[in-house]
Amino acid sequence: MAAVTAGMVKELRETTGAGMMDCKKALAATDGDMEKAIEFLREKGLAGAAKKAGRIAAEGIVATALTENGKKAVVVEVNAETDFVAKNEKFQTYVAEVAAQALNTTADSLETFMEEKWEKDPSLTVKEALASQISIIGENMNIRRYEQVEETNGFVASYIHAGGKIGVLVDVETDVVNDDLKEMAKNVAMQAAALKPMFTSRDEVSAEYIAKETEILTAAAKNEKPDANDKIIEGMVKGRINKELKETCLLDQVYVKAEDGKQSVAQYVASVAKANGANVTIKKFVRFETGEGLEKKNEDFAAEVAKQMGN
Repeated sequence: MAAVTAGMVKELRETTGAGMMDCKKALAATDGDMEKAIEFLREKGLAGAAKKAGRIAAEGIVATALTENGKKAVVVEVNAETDFVAKNEKFQTYVAEVAAQALNTTADSLETFMEEKWEKDPSLTVKEALASQISIIGENMNIRRYEQVEETNGFVASYIHAGGKIGVLVDVETDVVNDDLKEMAKNVAMQAAALKPMFTSRDEVSAEYIAKETEILTAAAKNEKPDANDKIIEGMVKGRINKELKETCLLDQVYVKAEDGKQSVAQYVASVAKANGANVTIKKFVRFETGEGLEKKNEDFAAEVAKQMGN
């Protein structure tokens, strides 16, 4: 077997645009034959993928997948560079395949998941299948994150908003599973999608979070009312923290479909549970929003055209 040198790896990388480790693997697999190594990379869909890797992929879609019994679900986010590709049927099919694989994975991290065999084609890893899609679609793409939710004593509800801009899973522990409960869970998922809560309930809010908010709000209250005594400041802060928690805790939020505009999500859940003779607990929710926290490319189409025309 021919030794693979750094120079050979460099040459192959420059020729194909593939990653360094992929080039090394290709050369090792082809006994150092440069032409066969190029073919190897092309077959794996890796040639050219790295050239696109520097581009910002902040568009894309969120997708969910559930087991038939509804007791386990996953939500995934896969990014692309443009909204145009995100609406592409080929891209959407690929994301659904990623979700199907993520539903069954036992990987303990995204990195481990990327090294798994791709279920649709076990000759590739998940990472290699992604690189192949990058080559086919022609944009940088990224499997950004996934999260599984499992509930043995109830079910998991899922909701996708705006064609994949937002995806939500809700973990419902219940001793009754019927259409009313499923509709309730979907409504709760829609609430989480629309109002972007930070916590499920106050039980999730850490003492550190409350302490930090108290510190910030106390300083703000003292600036507003410099002559107020400590008792007044304390009352102001307590009221503001309570108001904040009503906005940031899902179960404390005013239920958006409430006819009186006052019913909380917790009260809505309790009313449906009572009507169905069920014991229900909303244990948690997971909410993914496409491109959340990512820098988005500011496209100036006219400038881009002018640049290409040499103006």
